[in-house]
Amino acid sequence: MSPTPDLVLRPATDLARMIRSRAVSAREVMRAHLDQIARLNPAANAVVSLRDPDALLAEADAADRDLAAGRLRGPLHGLPHAVKDTAAAAGLVWAQGSPLFRGRVPAEDAPHVARLRAAGAILIGKTNVPEFGLGSHTVNPVFGATRNAYAPDRSAGGSSGGAGVALALRMLPLADGSDHAGSLRNPAAWNGVLGLRPSIGRVPMRTDEVFLPDLTVAGPMARTTADLGLLLSVLAGPDPRIPHAIRQDPEAFAAPRPRDLAGLRIGWLGDLGGHLPMEPGVLALCEQGLRTFAGLGARVEPLAPGFDPEAIWRAWTVLRAWLAGAALAPHWRDPETRRQLKPEAVWEVEQGLRLDAYAVHAASVVRSAWYAQVLRLFERADVLALPSAQVFPFPIAEPWPRAIAGRPMDTYHRWMEVAIPVTMAGCPAISLPLGRDPAGLPMGLQLMAPNHGEADLLAIAAAFEAATGFDRDLPPLITQA
Repeated sequence: MSPTPDLVLRPATDLARMIRSRAVSAREVMRAHLDQIARLNPAANAVVSLRDPDALLAEADAADRDLAAGRLRGPLHGLPHAVKDTAAAAGLVWAQGSPLFRGRVPAEDAPHVARLRAAGAILIGKTNVPEFGLGSHTVNPVFGATRNAYAPDRSAGGSSGGAGVALALRMLPLADGSDHAGSLRNPAAWNGVLGLRPSIGRVPMRTDEVFLPDLTVAGPMARTTADLGLLLSVLAGPDPRIPHAIRQDPEAFAAPRPRDLAGLRIGWLGDLGGHLPMEPGVLALCEQGLRTFAGLGARVEPLAPGFDPEAIWRAWTVLRAWLAGAALAPHWRDPETRRQLKPEAVWEVEQGLRLDAYAVHAASVVRSAWYAQVLRLFERADVLALPSAQVFPFPIAEPWPRAIAGRPMDTYHRWMEVAIPVTMAGCPAISLPLGRDPAGLPMGLQLMAPNHGEADLLAIAAAFEAATGFDRDLPPLITQA
């Protein structure tokens, strides 16, 4: 008997509850998602390194036997999950989109991946990424390009592009991702799903270096706010190996409820006073979303950042080159492996080689000053709002947008600058789906909360979801199928 065809359309929270109550089996849920992957992934290319279906169904059967014996593994018991391919998952190919690691298989999980397993998820494969996660366009020489869920001729965004598309096309019930320069927010916006960049230290991510200030965080993506909270509750929590891990019970995120938005103060940063070029239509969709908030009782007011955006950008490029360049430098130093790096990776290393310790310190001082200014902005607003991206999904054959609204982009990542003020502040932010422009291309609105304010963002998102029903906007690939 084939699995119920609408299982893939159900939220992850529903599926988890149905498996626990044995209203549906983990095998049926696995079979439904494997069938969806077989139908849609050949066109989308979002899930990579997929494991053998028979082995996955056998693992689902084992999950069903455990449940029948009264052994609940955790809140994700029996749910299929694919890990973003920038993270290590034991037994799964960890290519990072690079030909250098085409067949690499790690023996251990990254910390947040270990938590997915411990919560009962069945790891079925990986989600596609740009090479080494560089840039917000998911294409690499190992697996190829991932296509946008709503417009297959367009970019999926990145670096969590495979995760965003797999979610939107109902090939996965949940998805993990990571975010340095918008990698959870941009692909969420471009594929009509939710992406939450947590506070630094909320989700333990790596143990090889734990003291240097990092700009990258791991976090959840989902189609509904309840699903997003569920996954955050699994990923978050202290880890004794991480000295700056936040010591708060992650269970607080597990079941977010809508809050009353009356009186919520939203500071609209827009295009940062004209500093950021925007493709026509981006600001209009964001302002439409803000009017929805206003209709629910929120007070939306334009707010000037009160800080030189170019100084934020310059400081970020120094820290980016330092951190990204250090990770890539061993491959750059070997002429043989250097030839296999994409130009953006080589550029990051060579930018880093020009730095000295004092330049890094000066950039960190600017970052600290910006954080101090953000605290002052939060005295005037409860959350700060920005577009999730400066352009709509661009043609998939383009490496990156060379210009926005006639303004040339001077680096491969300048077009993603709208994400950088949030990254540099280190505060949590969520990308909310806003719907689509007249051409059918999605966009999102990012809301930033004060440090450690993830629960507030989830409650606000739940209220926005209840008012808009954004999770009901299915991509044409699904409706046509």
